[in-house]
This record gives sequence, structure tokens and C-alpha cells, in this order.
Amino acid sequence: MLTLLTYPRNGAVFSLSPFCVKAALLLAFSGQSWTRKDLNNPGGMPHRKLPVLRTPGGLVPDSSAIRAWLERQGTDFDAALGARDRAQGQMLIRMAEDTLYFHVVRDRWDNDAAWPVIRDKYFQEIPALIRRPVTGAIRRSVHKGLTFQGTARFSEDERNQRANQDLTAIAALLKGQDFLFGSQISSADFSVASMLQAMGTTPVRTALVARILDDAVLKPYVNRVFETVPLP
Repeated sequence: MLTLLTYPRNGAVFSLSPFCVKAALLLAFSGQSWTRKDLNNPGGMPHRKLPVLRTPGGLVPDSSAIRAWLERQGTDFDAALGARDRAQGQMLIRMAEDTLYFHVVRDRWDNDAAWPVIRDKYFQEIPALIRRPVTGAIRRSVHKGLTFQGTARFSEDERNQRANQDLTAIAALLKGQDFLFGSQISSADFSVASMLQAMGTTPVRTALVARILDDAVLKPYVNRVFETVPLP
């Protein structure tokens, strides 16, 4: 039995982390037998982050490596795609995971309006007496990382504009079809839908949350992906 080491749920969402959600979609699609184990502290993991897949041959860290491991077991996530669509799918995965992801992080960790809710929801295991100083230090580290990466350097309006450009592009690709490459779900859908779901489930209705939940194309698309590949 495979075990997915993952961050805990975010309400009805499989995990707080879109990368853990992506890994769960990959596993569910593959048909492999698996279970989940929730962790709050990934410090003992190979890359000090989650998800990690525990296999009979050892730990497989990172959602991309988990995909590669499942492919070596025989799963083809893009069986319906030709070489050009597979290449474009890889670019969509990178847009979701290396660009849109940082908007999610900023909206949750670097947003004064959302932070008190995030702090008390995500760090319930930390005693209330020390929760603020402990999480404050973590938050400062996240802000430093976002500044280095670049997202924190933009104003609120600039960030929303940049996110909207990418979301508009995704909606344009989906117009008139169920998934990014037509009627068949593919690996790009797992990455993109997981990130859009994360954008729309921050537990405070920010501008980014509203952008996803009120979109007539993106919101049904996210629902369709998770209806097609249900998660436990």
C-alpha cells in the first residue's frame, strides 16, 4: 500500500497544499491503492516539504517526482495528447506551479486581512499563548521569500492584474471544452485545477478568491476536474 504524506485538509479540500492535492489526483487517476497520512511539520522529509509518497522502495519527495514514479509503474497521464500538446501541457504546469502558486502564498501569508484567520486555522496545534510570536517568525520568512521571488514587490493592483492575465489565458483555453486539451483530462489539469482550487479556498474572501469563485469558466472547470477524479 502506498502512503501519501500530506498536509491536513482545508475544510472539504483534500489538503492545505495544492501540490498535495495534485499528488492525490495523480494517485487517484493511476488506480494504485493508497492511503493518506497527515503531517504538520515536514522537517524530517527529504526536501523538508510535502507531498511525499511512501513506497515499498522508499520515499518519493515532490509532486513531479511522484508523477514520474507513477509513470514508471505504467500510468500515462497524457495518453490522449500528441507531442505538441504534451509540450504545451508542461508549460501550463510550470505557469500554475511557478507563477500562480506565489499568488496563493501571498494571498494567505502576506495579506494582513487574511492572516489572522490563516494563523488560527493552520496553526491550531500551537498553544495560543505562543502562537503569535511563533507564526509571526514563519510569516516574516515567507515574506522574505516572496520579496526575493518578486511577488511581494508589486502593489495589490499590480498583483491582481498579473494574476488576472494568467487566469484569463486559462479561461480562453477552456472555452467550449471540458478540460485544457479537450474532452480528456490530462496531467496539466491536475496542476492547474489544484492551484485554482487553492486560490478559491483561502478562508477569507479576498479579491483573488472572488476572482475564482465568480468566474463562469474557471469555477465549473475546477468542479469538473474533481468530479472526474474524485478524492477521498
